[in-house]
Amino acid sequence: MTERESNNAEGAIAVIGMSGRFPGARNLKEFWRNLRDGIESVSFFTDEELGASGVHPDLLANPNYVKARPMLADADLFDAHFFGFNPREAEILDPQHRLFMECVWEALEDSGYDSETYEGLIGLYAGMHTNSYIFNLFSNPDLLSSVGALQVVLGNDKDYLVTRTSYKLNLKGPCVTVQTACSTSLVAVHQSVQSLLDYQCDLAIAGGVSASGINKAGYLYQEGGINSPDGHCRTFDARAQGTLGGSGVGVVVLKRLAEAVADGDNIHAVIRGSAINNDGAFKAGFTAPSVEGQAEVIAMAQAVAGVSPESISYVEAHGTATPLGDPIEVAALTRAFRARTREKGFCAIGSVKTNIGHLDAAAGVAGLIKTILSLKNRMLPPSLHFERPNPVIDFEKGPFYVNTGLAEWKANGTPRRAGVSSFGMGGTNAHVIVEEAPAPGPSSEPHAWNLLVLSARTDSALDTATENLASHLKENPDLNLSDVAFTLQVGRRVFEKRRTVICRDREDAVAALESLDTKRVFTGKGDSSEPSVVFMFPGQGTQRVNMALDLYRAEPVFRQELDLCADGFLPHLGLDLRDALYPPGGVSERAGRELEQTFLTQPALFATEYALARLWMRWGLQPRAMIGHSIGEYVAACLAGTFSLDAALMLVAERGRLMQTMPPGAMLAVSLSEQDVKPLLGERLSIAAINAPSVCVVSGPEEEIEELTAELEGKGQVCRRLKTSHAFHSQMMKPATEPFAGLLKGIALNPPAIPFVSNVTGAWITPEQATSPEYWAGHMIQTVRFDQGLRELLAGTAAVLLEVGPGRTLSALARQQPARRQE
Repeated sequence: MTERESNNAEGAIAVIGMSGRFPGARNLKEFWRNLRDGIESVSFFTDEELGASGVHPDLLANPNYVKARPMLADADLFDAHFFGFNPREAEILDPQHRLFMECVWEALEDSGYDSETYEGLIGLYAGMHTNSYIFNLFSNPDLLSSVGALQVVLGNDKDYLVTRTSYKLNLKGPCVTVQTACSTSLVAVHQSVQSLLDYQCDLAIAGGVSASGINKAGYLYQEGGINSPDGHCRTFDARAQGTLGGSGVGVVVLKRLAEAVADGDNIHAVIRGSAINNDGAFKAGFTAPSVEGQAEVIAMAQAVAGVSPESISYVEAHGTATPLGDPIEVAALTRAFRARTREKGFCAIGSVKTNIGHLDAAAGVAGLIKTILSLKNRMLPPSLHFERPNPVIDFEKGPFYVNTGLAEWKANGTPRRAGVSSFGMGGTNAHVIVEEAPAPGPSSEPHAWNLLVLSARTDSALDTATENLASHLKENPDLNLSDVAFTLQVGRRVFEKRRTVICRDREDAVAALESLDTKRVFTGKGDSSEPSVVFMFPGQGTQRVNMALDLYRAEPVFRQELDLCADGFLPHLGLDLRDALYPPGGVSERAGRELEQTFLTQPALFATEYALARLWMRWGLQPRAMIGHSIGEYVAACLAGTFSLDAALMLVAERGRLMQTMPPGAMLAVSLSEQDVKPLLGERLSIAAINAPSVCVVSGPEEEIEELTAELEGKGQVCRRLKTSHAFHSQMMKPATEPFAGLLKGIALNPPAIPFVSNVTGAWITPEQATSPEYWAGHMIQTVRFDQGLRELLAGTAAVLLEVGPGRTLSALARQQPARRQE
């Protein structure tokens, strides 16, 4: 068989998420540190410690009682409230169920997917060690009578490990409990791979858990048994006499490689192939291993992966350190490799059991995670306690050598590649071929500013998440902060306690997270419902040269939409709008004056606001309603489908041209209510806009505006001339209405698909108004009733008002609304 191309994704599965808790390691970072440093995570106890844990004195006096165990820290702790358990439900839940559920959650977070929002099917395959917790519960008659035997069984039996987790995490793919003794979790990995390849699910979670006891205790050594006489696991060594049982849990999240690459997932490693089989009856006994069965499953996995033995430079062995098991395992490996290569001593071999003992149902996934961490770090950690080889094993003539020290994992012309074995008592064997992840694709261009979002169920958990993120950013200087922000925004469950951080780069983010500067870090509460978002589009006067230039350069969607508008305006304006928005010479007084020409200002604002709205809608911000200010209402109408984009571009260009041809005029902002302003107006002045309860704009001829200004200032009233060349929204615009109405009669006008508030009425626009040419023509001269429109929008709703355009003018006006003053 020829070796497949290293980048061939056919039949390959990506590992995109991992989580684990092992003896001496509360997380995978600590686990790798222990493996790298050759730490044996076995606890040895004094008689006093064991006596305090309830070990009988007779056992302590027995010379065969080994006072050691690989302990799992905090195995008795559980965040019951997080998963929706009340205290009594949590009390009767097997610790293995608890640990497994927490690790599945952590692995999904590591993968960057939220099971509540993920659109595909998520499968789950896993198993657990023999349950002993249930014996404690059945010995408590008061508890049994209060909850019932069925509830105790549901909270403890192996059958419900996977289905309960699926229920709590909303997993809807195939969810199957796997039980094959020591090979359980690696068989679960194989079953997950097959489920993905058969398209039964789109993500698959696999793993296992073993927590046989949380108290300090040893075990009774029996000669010829599987347990070590001294608390050490000496895999492949001449002094090997057995292993020792430990507690742990490991979980991996899998996805088809081609899809993981296309989706930009963080790929830890790639599973090229896997296989399982059973020894059958041709062996010494039910619990005995078989050379034939093990060799066959290894060769089968290599064939499925399409790889040659020479390309495999490490094997994570089952490695139980028994005088019978070790020689059989090496013989089986040698037979499988020798079928296709005669090379010697090229493949390192080791076993994680020398570090953490035998984790039973979690043993296989522990070995797989160790191997993946080794691939990621390109280092081979030492297999412990190997001094002299088992005399029955001839390493000199075979392909293998025991790796006894930390070594660089060198590539040999192919991706770094390993085999992982796990053999179950009773004969079910599993082998997986895993290789290093492909080189990641190009990361997204870093944004000038990034929004980091965090959420948790409690204040303390939110603080912990904040500290963890700061530490992660400090420890990983090569991270693209924009990628981090993206994952936090779309790959995490949203909870009530929330925190947002605005930052430029990694160092800036760490400083903000550690200082919690309230000017840049906002902490508050929310709910799980989707916010009701209202888009607000500003009008003339907010424009400026280079507005949204950073967005144009950095965001492809914004650039595409603005280019679409600019190209559409070209035949109507006779020039490229981008030259006015982003002049080659940059910001200058001349460029500013040119953009202030109404025939350019209105198209520039429309294009910028339309492109920004499309960008936010692409990001998932869908408006429930909209409101615009003057020309801003045209953006709302276009997004609502009242105008097609082509029609809107023509109308906006012609509106700006017609208004610019009108006689010059002036506009004055006045800090008075509509009722107070009206008596001050003569026949030639108009109220152009009512922006807030006590903010109006008066529009009309220059001379009358000057007279009103002098009158107001003489009374001590606050007023301010606006930088405009014309008296918009006044009777001075009336000559433009008739030709504009004629244009409108020639295009299709549709009822709005998204509701928006009318400037003219201050109420929701009706289908009749939206499709009336007279309405849009009269819009030029009518008062902009923005204040009334906001009150209509805010009536009976807690909407999020989002200003879609340059500046903060409308946001400032919205804060003056009585309903918003306390926010």
